[in-house]
Amino acid sequence: MENRLPFSQVLAIGLMLFAMFLGAGNVIFAPMVGQQAGTNTWVAMGGFLITGVGLVLLAIVALTRGGGTVEKLAGRVHPLFGVIFSILLFLTLGPIYVIPRTTSVVYEIAINPLVQTNTNTSIYLLIFSVVFIFFTILLSWNTTKFVDRLGKIITPVFSVLLIVLIAKSILTPMGNIGQPQENYLSGTFLKGFTQGYYTMDVLAAFVFGGIFIKSISSLGIKSEKAVSKLFIKAGLITVLGLIALQVSMAWLGASSVDAIGLKDNGGEVLAQSSIVLFGQFGIYIIGTVILLTAVTTNVACLAAVSEYFERILPGISYKKWLLIFSVMSLVITNFGLSKILQLASPILLLLYPLAIALIVLILTNNLFGGHQSVYKGTVIGVGVIAIVDALKDAGMSSETINGFFGFIPLFEYGAGWFVTGLIGFVIGLIAAKATNEPAVIIDIAGQEVSKKGA
Repeated sequence: MENRLPFSQVLAIGLMLFAMFLGAGNVIFAPMVGQQAGTNTWVAMGGFLITGVGLVLLAIVALTRGGGTVEKLAGRVHPLFGVIFSILLFLTLGPIYVIPRTTSVVYEIAINPLVQTNTNTSIYLLIFSVVFIFFTILLSWNTTKFVDRLGKIITPVFSVLLIVLIAKSILTPMGNIGQPQENYLSGTFLKGFTQGYYTMDVLAAFVFGGIFIKSISSLGIKSEKAVSKLFIKAGLITVLGLIALQVSMAWLGASSVDAIGLKDNGGEVLAQSSIVLFGQFGIYIIGTVILLTAVTTNVACLAAVSEYFERILPGISYKKWLLIFSVMSLVITNFGLSKILQLASPILLLLYPLAIALIVLILTNNLFGGHQSVYKGTVIGVGVIAIVDALKDAGMSSETINGFFGFIPLFEYGAGWFVTGLIGFVIGLIAAKATNEPAVIIDIAGQEVSKKGA
């Protein structure tokens, strides 16, 4: 007989999964979509929610079917690709992007509004980042239950605070929703789709997804069917929570322009909106909660990336990696939030399409026989255009690139890889059939159960 959990336990699991992806970064991107998209906000958010929310659960499912680790999943293309993709993923999740972004978000929301003067405020960012990252090192030095326990407190507090903030913005709107900015006049849905990349939640799911799956097994749920049912129920709670969060943040941004003007980043939008809605007291409230969410995010990411690099390069200890990545994070943090987002953008434009391709491939593996040629063809097709998009975003020969690749459908909206990935899929499938390549079928438990000729 299958174990059945009460709804209260299912709800707790759903909130745990929600807490895994709840960080300071989750609240800074949707407000910018709202500010920039204006009356087109809800169209843009349709695309944003696909990459920022929907694909998170699919990524965890893909991880379990792909062998339980991101190296094994990406290694279906080629072992070397698995290593390179994993290294880029963990570096982005840690010192290159997420830790500097999170630290900068806390500064923008909790500190910068309090110290803004006519003088250069970069010294305040330096002092804050040194203290904050040092605190992150201390909490990451030894594995404890601190983050888990803190997360159980943060989730309800954070949720209540945002409900109060959004309720206030609805009852006393800061202004009317304005006209969309130039970059949201056309291709609005796809623009929102690519903006969802910046939450990093899909890439984070590749790293943290295994924790969720293990937590279900620890409850005595052994049947694969029962695990799947529980996953769907808890996942629905998580998705609803993330959707409510992102839509609320988009509304806040869309209604804020009259009161605070257009801002350079979502941290500024949230901080200034809090002041408009609650006065100076709003900064202390939102700043405290953002600080707490940032602690859990930074500790989890710093620990994860340090553990990964200790595993692949055991000659350097976990604690030494902690120090190395902390120093890297500190340096990048002091470029400032807007610059961090700008510098990280090309990396995300490269990694996200590849991650989406891997998710789709592993979930449809049995439909095309799991042929390695299909994995290779699809990833090459996606990867070529993803690299081109990354170079274009970095400002390298944008006009030349547009002129050369502009004939590809959807290329101008950053989604040309859809088309080239499909072409690569077809070519790979034809090659597999032509060479009678062995098929690799995956059963419900994620095990390879048969290999036979194409």
